Amino acid sequence: MNSTVEQLIAFLRLHDGINDKEKLAKLAADSFQLTKDRSVYYCQNFAIRFSSSASQSFGNTVLSLSNLQKFDDRPFIVCLVTPSCNYTYLANTTFLKKISHSSQELRENNIRGSFNGSDIMREFEGITNTPENIERLFNIHSGLGFEGNLTRLVEATNNISPSGKKFEVNGIQQQLILSAPARAIKFVKSRDAQTLKDELDAKVEKFKNEILLAALIENVNVRGRIIEYLIAGEDDRLRQEIINALQKRTNGIPQFKTENALGDYTKEFNEFFTETDVKTKIMILDSNPKAYNLDKVLEFLSTERSVFMFYFVGVEPGKIVNTVLVSMFQERLLNSTILLKHWAGRNSRGVSQFEGKAISKLILSPESTINEEKSIRFLQGVLAL
Repeated sequence: MNSTVEQLIAFLRLHDGINDKEKLAKLAADSFQLTKDRSVYYCQNFAIRFSSSASQSFGNTVLSLSNLQKFDDRPFIVCLVTPSCNYTYLANTTFLKKISHSSQELRENNIRGSFNGSDIMREFEGITNTPENIERLFNIHSGLGFEGNLTRLVEATNNISPSGKKFEVNGIQQQLILSAPARAIKFVKSRDAQTLKDELDAKVEKFKNEILLAALIENVNVRGRIIEYLIAGEDDRLRQEIINALQKRTNGIPQFKTENALGDYTKEFNEFFTETDVKTKIMILDSNPKAYNLDKVLEFLSTERSVFMFYFVGVEPGKIVNTVLVSMFQERLLNSTILLKHWAGRNSRGVSQFEGKAISKLILSPESTINEEKSIRFLQGVLAL
């Protein structure tokens, strides 16, 4: 956990029983040199909102969604001050069930409404929303961000039919899906896997300087999309526009929309049809990268010859540490896969993430091992959702 957040949690516990949110807010602001923005106190490492209630259950209005948007890139903590104890909850957008107050007009292009204390999830995918789990929960949120949560909140708030569709699997498709680990094992051992990695490595080498410049971009989504396009993009003219903007170090990165597809790089071989998702890992950061949409991966794996791979590019300030090409079923990767089943809303099996620390280890010490039985059990679990 960020040391400043740890210090904050210890500070709030030290003042259990203060039973005065205004007094506690002033003490916290003085101790941590916090800036006040209406009801929110913040610094570079966290933002906090103080509320009060007679008990742990509270339905008070906490904050507007538009105000939360400003602080959603750092742990947003709600401290509930009660007579005996100060309770803390992480209230970033990933951990909101819905938007309650004045939210009838909430749309993706119209950020409206506020959330109540009762809208904050007390548990997320089996992880309790308590101070001990702040780092783990925030790493999950970092991989989703505000934009990643907005569609879900609009659907949950206004009961709008979700745009996604659950992939219905027939018997033949199920057989093809469950044979995907065997296909992956065969592909990883083939010369085709090395051919694929050599192609992607050549792109990284060619655009190495631009990748290192892009790695300096703070916005995780923009940074990832740019690096992925440099490596796997198909429009050379657009790639050159991106390169020009990076070299001039301007804020004028051209607007571009990436396909919301499963992978970034498609390659067909005689025996295999591969989709590869390109992921950048900033080695000094611990956030969890997005993995894949569960329905999309099932749909792809239900086709003959399908093999789904990940190509990770490990970056440190000023250098590319390593690149690694691995199957979605690689044992260490599979063990670090987090299924966010309830997050995605109706008509969807959900999405997945990877634990950032596991990716760093894989980049530093590449492995291609696949446990076929464990991979089949994983797929059976996803199919059952």
